Amino acid sequence: MRSAYLVVISLLIGILIGAGGVSVLSAPIPDREVIYQVSTINALMESVYDGVVPVHELTRSGDHGIGTFDSLDGELILVDGVVYQAQGDGSVRVAPGDLRVPLAVVTFFDPDITLPNLYTSGYRNFEDVLLDSIRSENLMYAVRIDGVFSSVTVRAPHRQERPYPRLVDALSDQYMATHTTISGTAVGFLLPQYMAGLNVPGYHLHFISDDRTIGGHIVDFSLEGATVYLDETLVFMKQLPAEGGFIEVDLSADLSDELTIVERPVEE
Repeated sequence: MRSAYLVVISLLIGILIGAGGVSVLSAPIPDREVIYQVSTINALMESVYDGVVPVHELTRSGDHGIGTFDSLDGELILVDGVVYQAQGDGSVRVAPGDLRVPLAVVTFFDPDITLPNLYTSGYRNFEDVLLDSIRSENLMYAVRIDGVFSSVTVRAPHRQERPYPRLVDALSDQYMATHTTISGTAVGFLLPQYMAGLNVPGYHLHFISDDRTIGGHIVDFSLEGATVYLDETLVFMKQLPAEGGFIEVDLSADLSDELTIVERPVEE
């Protein structure tokens, strides 16, 4: 009993010290089994591009993820805890910590499934190959691919100026390039169809080369002996913007057709 009382007292002291602002813990221990999202995909589709969360705060919620930046200034690739910015001129840089994001999805990546030495041809074939490896299409998965891409087509939008155009229009002159026989990493998510409007249903992947000079949103890709990792995650947390364009935008429209054009514009 005495030891039990000591444990309770220790916990109470810890709570009181934390309330007084002098806790030895500078931040709460993050929950690694949560997918954390800023804003919604439909808000981005409707030109809500103002950043709401800085990069340095985003990485407190994950070491793996995707998104975009304030004013739609390129594609966000979070890999191994580092945020990269694939810009509209085709260049890639480490994103400044104070750069804000209007949309991002991140998690701490702890793979549950490993599929080594995969050869696939095109996005559709990749989807078919992985279908038998997941427990359910109703669950959420973080996805990572490491290895050789026999081809990968990437895109990145140019920074937009006010008044912001809608996303389908903003991407009309985006940077797009296809690279062959390139080693790199793809990160992203496989999300259920019922999450339409909140996020992109199905696969949504961003790529960065091993030398960190090529990157962007993946439009299409094929693999040449790559390893695919899947992290099944059951908890989803969303942070909505508290001000700005998100407050007044009409998010009632069905944008699924436009989303298909935005995500994979070269698909037949």
